[in-house]
Amino acid sequence: MNTLPTISIITVVYNAANDLDKTIKSIAAQSYKNIEYIIVDGASTDHTTEVIKAHSNSVIKWISEKDNGIYDAMNKGIHLATGDYLWFMNAGDEIAEADTLSKVFNLAQNADIYYGDTTMIDENGNKIGNRRLQPPKNLNWKSFKKGMLVSHQSFIVKRSIVDLYNLKYHFSADFEWCLIALKRATQIINTQLTLSLFLDGGVTKQNIKAGLKERFKIMSQYYGLIPTLYEHLFIAFKFFWFWGKNGRF
Repeated sequence: MNTLPTISIITVVYNAANDLDKTIKSIAAQSYKNIEYIIVDGASTDHTTEVIKAHSNSVIKWISEKDNGIYDAMNKGIHLATGDYLWFMNAGDEIAEADTLSKVFNLAQNADIYYGDTTMIDENGNKIGNRRLQPPKNLNWKSFKKGMLVSHQSFIVKRSIVDLYNLKYHFSADFEWCLIALKRATQIINTQLTLSLFLDGGVTKQNIKAGLKERFKIMSQYYGLIPTLYEHLFIAFKFFWFWGKNGRF
């Protein structure tokens, strides 16, 4: 009899108590029970720790201490994790449905990566629409030439194939982290599910120019400068087309 894998879901948070409460509840509602839920708080000065304590039955591990940014906090979460898989779900983000993880691991139980779609939500939890970049039918490391086609929050990865986040990047280390995982993966499953509800307006969006510069540098490193410049002609066109049509990016 196969034992269902354990998934370590990691939430990093700083002064976002109201958003965190929704995230914890979405994880606690999962019908899939092999979950190790970890929260890494950056020494919040609001009532974040009170929210964590109020959900002590759902939160397996948590720490509250100063960090050197979001990716340093994520690295702390990786160090704390013992599960077979990692899934990052930041404060304000939610798992799409109560049976999402059950559906994922009914598809296959030993894939290196599972991925799916993402729905954007506002601060009140209202659905805004799909993310601008859509996941391809078949995902591999070369897919990211066209940008980060899969949201970090809809990317579940086997812990044994990942490294820590590269702290020289402040806004796009998740892009490189996912890219490296894709290079190492041998079995990548398109769940054909919406895996996450992503809270619009995070750190990366607030620093869009700096994030894009980092992403361009990463893409040039892995794909070469000329191919990256070429792909950015299409990336820029699609970016401004989507922005003009939907009023968001």
